[in-house]
Amino acid sequence: MSYLTPAFLQFFEALSKNNSTAWFNENRKTYEKEVKKPFEKLVQVMIDQIQKHEPEVQIKPSEAIMRINKDIRFSKDKTPYNVYVAANISKFGKKDKSYPGFYFQLSPEGISIFGGAYMIENATLSLIRNYLAENPEAFSAVYKDPTFKAKFGTIQGEKNKRISAELQEIASREPLIANKQFYYSANLTPELITSDALPEVLMEYYLAGKKVNDYLKLAIELPLEAL
Repeated sequence: MSYLTPAFLQFFEALSKNNSTAWFNENRKTYEKEVKKPFEKLVQVMIDQIQKHEPEVQIKPSEAIMRINKDIRFSKDKTPYNVYVAANISKFGKKDKSYPGFYFQLSPEGISIFGGAYMIENATLSLIRNYLAENPEAFSAVYKDPTFKAKFGTIQGEKNKRISAELQEIASREPLIANKQFYYSANLTPELITSDALPEVLMEYYLAGKKVNDYLKLAIELPLEAL
């Protein structure tokens, strides 16, 4: 079963050329029929599949799906709508981008997939670094896993130029401890968007990144459970 049709891609191709409130309102029925409702069904399928591996993920599609309206307050680009749809599936959904989850974004340009921890606050970053300092070999094992490497390559993220003295020795063996973000990504061709295999392929990428996510979740949650 294909959840998304060529009309899904055609809507965003047209929106990219007519990105205005007036045009969107004129084509709102098409958006509802060809984009919003089919994507909600796809996200529900992905939530159901991910729940089998993470029973704590008890969210609705609306709690995972990003708004199509852009936040233009601090952007030079003042066009009002995103020309893609996206969802972040974790137990917190779209509310928390620092918590390890599974994010996917669909547009006529293709599919973007992200996992790991991205917008990390200082307190959470300290938890991850402390756990990594105590368990560097386990971290190395999950991101060097052949399946992870085949799908995502490596862990990405900005780094601190300076880190505390107690972490510098670990950094000589595991440079990723200097990261301020711990995420991974992949890009897939747009042809897959209208394919029956889309949920299956997305799940392959979810599973490929799960060990990294599980490691990061342990780093964040174990100290909190000990309180």
